[in-house]
Amino acid sequence: MARAVDMAPLITVITPTHNRRETVLRAVESVLSQSMPRFEHIVVDDGSTDGTAAALARISDPRLVYVGAKWRGANAARNAGIERARAPVVTFLDSDDVYLPHRLERTLAWFDDNAALQVLLSSFVSRKGSRSTNCVNPETFVSPMLLERTLVAQTIFIAGSAISARREALLEIGGYDSDINRMQDRELLLRLARRFGAQLSGDMDWTKYNSQNSISGRRAGYVEAYANLMGKHPHIAHSYPHIPPYMIARQIIADILRGRIPEAFEGYMANRSSKALGYSLPELVSGYVQGRRWRRDLSNKFRDERGARPA
Repeated sequence: MARAVDMAPLITVITPTHNRRETVLRAVESVLSQSMPRFEHIVVDDGSTDGTAAALARISDPRLVYVGAKWRGANAARNAGIERARAPVVTFLDSDDVYLPHRLERTLAWFDDNAALQVLLSSFVSRKGSRSTNCVNPETFVSPMLLERTLVAQTIFIAGSAISARREALLEIGGYDSDINRMQDRELLLRLARRFGAQLSGDMDWTKYNSQNSISGRRAGYVEAYANLMGKHPHIAHSYPHIPPYMIARQIIADILRGRIPEAFEGYMANRSSKALGYSLPELVSGYVQGRRWRRDLSNKFRDERGARPA
């Protein structure tokens, strides 16, 4: 009988990387140490110059697939991995994160138990320096409409390494948008929410490491990134009119409270110059008050009905 590792993979892990040799080796090790063996791990190297290719070449495991080229960013690299995936279920792992040993086994169990399931979002531990935060979602299924609402209001925890989906669903929506370099996971899920709901899992099955060079962790550029997201999904401003100004105002207020006055002013001006935003000061104030109330009410309802809390 063929060994499990020689059989077709049941799940594909995709990791984009660029000049993160040490952390990507840690990520790969966490995949190769999984409790179930029938997987493939596609590492798509987006033009690394730090010896990543040589380091991965020393790992003699046929389940590890190295793809090297210049992919025009992490999203194009992820899409290259989706195209090459041989398994019907695809999951992601950022190069600075790690899986816990049961991640793939339990992920597959969700899809095996429900043939109609298209999207799964897991929970995780977020580490920043010596501080750890448990980011736990309720164990519940959310409809497409509710998935969109929770994404817009940010009442569930999401991150790139939390996402698993059937390959055909990802191909159906065109994969990741290569024009997005921040909030790309939220943007992907907003497009998935047009067609599919999602299962939320309360199982913390991976660890997120907040790297110093992580784009998502930078405060600078948030407003521009949010404007880009709104430009991709203009219906949000129409369906949830108070949420975009709330998100912008919240960022500006946080900068002011931390004494970052120049950053707050830059954020306000970036908002004003954006075609997708362009909110005046009175509109930001009104949006903040009403958006905060709407988000709180949605969070409370979601928590009471499904055990969720704001992300």
